[in-house]
Amino acid sequence: MDRFIYRDILQDVMLPYAKWEMPLRFIFQQDNDPKHTSALVSAWFQNNNIHVLQWPAQSPDLNPIENLWEEVERRIRIQRFSNKQSLIDKIKEVLSNLDENVIQKLISSMPRRCQKIILNNGYATNY
Repeated sequence: MDRFIYRDILQDVMLPYAKWEMPLRFIFQQDNDPKHTSALVSAWFQNNNIHVLQWPAQSPDLNPIENLWEEVERRIRIQRFSNKQSLIDKIKEVLSNLDENVIQKLISSMPRRCQKIILNNGYATNY
């Protein structure tokens, strides 16, 4: 994916969803991947009056999706897949069948994660 595809996803998927589901003034969070911070994407956010949360570089501790991917990987690790599509299908199946408590636990861990980062002067922790 490049900055153009990312911008298109923001325009065609995120923005309609946000207009339907989010409060009028929401803050968007993303990591510092170069496509996320490109001039093209930054201009898109500005043109759409969307505030982007400043995010520290190299901060997997603050990204619970990393833990979610670990959970998905753990559930499919022992299986063999004959092609890419069967892997994608299995990932979708695992994600759609995840217990809501798994996701809630990751969300609930965020205050502790933030506190540990603060106590560690902004450096990585063991999350």
